[in-house]
Amino acid sequence: MKNKPTEEDLVFLAQNGDESAEEVLIRKYKDLIRTKARLYYMMGADHDDIMQEGMIGIFKAIKSYDPLKQASFHTFADLCINRQIITAIKSASRMKHSPLNTSVSLSKPVSEEQQAMTLGELLPTDSDSDPESLFLLKEVVDYLEGQEPGSFSEFEHKVWKEHLVGKSYLEIGASLGKPTKSVDNAMQRIKRKITLYLAGGR
Repeated sequence: MKNKPTEEDLVFLAQNGDESAEEVLIRKYKDLIRTKARLYYMMGADHDDIMQEGMIGIFKAIKSYDPLKQASFHTFADLCINRQIITAIKSASRMKHSPLNTSVSLSKPVSEEQQAMTLGELLPTDSDSDPESLFLLKEVVDYLEGQEPGSFSEFEHKVWKEHLVGKSYLEIGASLGKPTKSVDNAMQRIKRKITLYLAGGR
């Protein structure tokens, strides 16, 4: 029985003009893009606009993937999709001079009644944060750190790592031997840096 082609095989075929291979890859990643589009929100743009940005990301991934430089196409494609959407969010933020709370809603669209929703509300103090929101925020933080190494202090990195596994501020403080107030201050700095970055203020 013939082995099923890998994603890398399909990319090679697509890069050499095989449109059917390209279509297979695009269909495969459409659900992933749809999930990301549901979590991201650009002021003045709708779900379809963000979907389009994600699709641009996968097209770029297919065209520029180099198996000699990237470990796997899946990892590279995920990075390209995130980068494309985040870049679009930054661009939309600069154009409207708006902070993160009017550029991105990590768990649901910002409605007329929720214009004042802040990143702080999307990142609650305790461990009941939406796992999808935390995952998305992790991607944003990783992207920021990749673009601007040293954006976060060693302590901020430790606090963020503990927060991602679902610990409350009290638990994080106990784990790191720091008062809860220090943990809270670190999280506020992290939020502020994300806000400034996506709003084009850095």
